[in-house]
Amino acid sequence: MGIFSSLFSSSKKEETQEDKQQNGQKNFDILKYDGVRALQIRQVKYAIRCFEEALNIQKDPETMTFLISAYSMAQDTESALETADELIELEPENTDALLTRVNLYFMADRDKDAIADCDRVIELDEMNFLAWILRAKAKRATGDWEGAVADVTRSMAIKENFADGYLLRAQLYLAMKKGEEALDDVNQVIALVEEGEETAHLLRGQIYELLGDQDAALQEYQEVLALNPFNEEAYLLAARQMIGRQKYPEALALYDEAIEHNEQFARAYTARGQLKEQMGDAVGAAQDLQIAAELEPEAGTKEQADFDNLYKGGIF
Repeated sequence: MGIFSSLFSSSKKEETQEDKQQNGQKNFDILKYDGVRALQIRQVKYAIRCFEEALNIQKDPETMTFLISAYSMAQDTESALETADELIELEPENTDALLTRVNLYFMADRDKDAIADCDRVIELDEMNFLAWILRAKAKRATGDWEGAVADVTRSMAIKENFADGYLLRAQLYLAMKKGEEALDDVNQVIALVEEGEETAHLLRGQIYELLGDQDAALQEYQEVLALNPFNEEAYLLAARQMIGRQKYPEALALYDEAIEHNEQFARAYTARGQLKEQMGDAVGAAQDLQIAAELEPEAGTKEQADFDNLYKGGIF
């Protein structure tokens, strides 16, 4: 795909204006579709170069969309946002472009800007359920829990049997300590989604904890691990349940298993180290906490707070 020298080398033949236009269109098409092929085989840097050169010839909305995708794959959120800005300036009523920019704003932690774009999409198309649920996510990030619930509920009124909507609203209700409402929604998710929805079972376990049903919570975490033995959160939550029952060897075994699956799991080393300290294994505790600090220097702070809460009778 080394086409740049051939495309942009000087020609001895003097071109007419019509020739220049035809050649420009030809070069644009070659660059655009060579970029698409490069993107398909994940040659992202080459794809970006192709799309950038194509856009130097012609400001084409579809090519801008491809370039945004390429920048996103390259984790260059700033460049992706700049291109999205150009695209929306070119097509201010392009709702797909606005929603793409919303997701880029999420990546850049610009939640208020995301809300503004969702507002614009809703103004253009009130029945766009994605705009409602994305605005709900943005409002959640800004701490507007009630507004987030209202928006996700509206998205569910537009799209029937919207499992993602029920899941998000269950998460919101859990954060608001509305356990019964959260449980109703997460049960809807499990009923709608094919068997094996580990995210919903993990969430249901946390809801049961909020409601005080620790046995049901542990059963949910065990269900998650049966579905996916690599689910790290399930190991941590199940182990905490064991600690709450003072079943320290069982909790230790869960941490051991989690670390066997992922030797870079810093939070598991931190939690295991703190548990070993509680069990009187000072040497083992020091070793685990040292490994955790090397893997993730700030891993211990949150884990310590959560671990302390276990001995005060609560997790959340």
